[in-house]
Amino acid sequence: MGKILRNKWFKFSIILIITLLMIIWIGNYWLLLGLPILFDVYISKKVHWTFWKKKGVKKQSTTVEWIDAIIFAVVAATIIRMFFIEAYTIPSSSMEKSMLVGDYLFVSKVAYGPKMPNTPLSFPFAHHTLPGTKSTNSYSELIKWPYKRLGGFGEVKLNDVVVFNFPTGDTVWMGNTQTDIYSLLRFHSSQFRNEDKQKQNKIQSNSYYNKMAYQLLESKAEIKIRPVDKRENYIKRCVALPGDELISRDGQLFVNGTALENPIQMQFNYIVETNGTAINPRKLDELNIAKADRKKRNSNTYILPLSIEKVEALKKFNNVTSITRILYPQGKTEDVFPFSPNYNWNRDNFGPITMPKKGENIEITTDNLPLYERIIRTYEGNKLEIINDQVHINNIPVKSYTFKMDYYWMMGDNRHMSADSRYWGFVPEDHVVGKASFIWLSLDKDKSFFNKIRWNRFFKSVK
Repeated sequence: MGKILRNKWFKFSIILIITLLMIIWIGNYWLLLGLPILFDVYISKKVHWTFWKKKGVKKQSTTVEWIDAIIFAVVAATIIRMFFIEAYTIPSSSMEKSMLVGDYLFVSKVAYGPKMPNTPLSFPFAHHTLPGTKSTNSYSELIKWPYKRLGGFGEVKLNDVVVFNFPTGDTVWMGNTQTDIYSLLRFHSSQFRNEDKQKQNKIQSNSYYNKMAYQLLESKAEIKIRPVDKRENYIKRCVALPGDELISRDGQLFVNGTALENPIQMQFNYIVETNGTAINPRKLDELNIAKADRKKRNSNTYILPLSIEKVEALKKFNNVTSITRILYPQGKTEDVFPFSPNYNWNRDNFGPITMPKKGENIEITTDNLPLYERIIRTYEGNKLEIINDQVHINNIPVKSYTFKMDYYWMMGDNRHMSADSRYWGFVPEDHVVGKASFIWLSLDKDKSFFNKIRWNRFFKSVK
């Protein structure tokens, strides 16, 4: 058996079969031109491909063996990470308590089919920035590939926990990478408009104030444009699929008229009042309420993100006198998608809104354009203008538009502490990375040493 495993023809046959299967899966048959290289590496050996080794020497130095091992590990890990599975960590509380800050999980690329990288020339294991630097790109755009998704085991389903590239992460202001630049532009644009109102100056167009806001940000720090695959990774729950109609009433989601089943650990913010005495911090620790999430209005009033289970637990505390869920009532306007006075929505009450579906043709007007403007212009790469109250796409006046991709609505389970589709809209199919599979490690940042490890979360599947 050992003799067969060492046989060069056997090794070549195994590698050839694996390579052919990968080529068929990828669907790029130009890669077949590389088969002669495989034949030479394993059989003919005319070219010295492993230039770091001494040719003809069977026993290589320790340094060369280490180089061999490192090259193999990097290549193998890159292939696994690109096509099969990738590690991810939960950096914020937006998915609590379904997932916790400090959870390390594996994301399955084959669940929905891995997408080919848009920027294949990149530094191994770095996402968008070189290790040890603050803003140096870890990738080159000399080669750009269009969006292509390989075959997978299925499609995104309702309530799947999905990892995706941040939709509004295409443009990043390096002065504050934690806040998307479009929120910053709206804020500063509004300030410039208000200044003109106060000074009784002529009120200019939105594009005028947006340009001023952009110039202000650009004068303070660099603004970077990132390709789709190099945008930040976000993790949320899919609550609406292409073609679905979504509506939220007092925080309850309805999909196509039917109430969506809520995650067991879904949270809202609550006002918790006591008789004047403080809640024992150890009791809050036992309820897994992170220290960063404990807000106090005064000596007897807390604002806490809670699930129904934790609300019931707090009601049993002797010093807790009342617990009231914070509710953003219908009609109260917030700075939520689509950021238009035509839509009087907020985080708890929004919709109805229909998810765009590939191949679907819809009527486009200046009234509903705020819903689809970013799709038409940014995600699907069209020139979009309003001329004399008429929508023009690629210099042609239109009354309808046909979508090129499918779109999803993603939301965090921590409903009042999640930056999600309510704040930046639809998630295009070419941004979907994979499905969260299982947690392989979990560390509590509020604890120390071995107490940091949440043993009960090891190898827990994500639901």
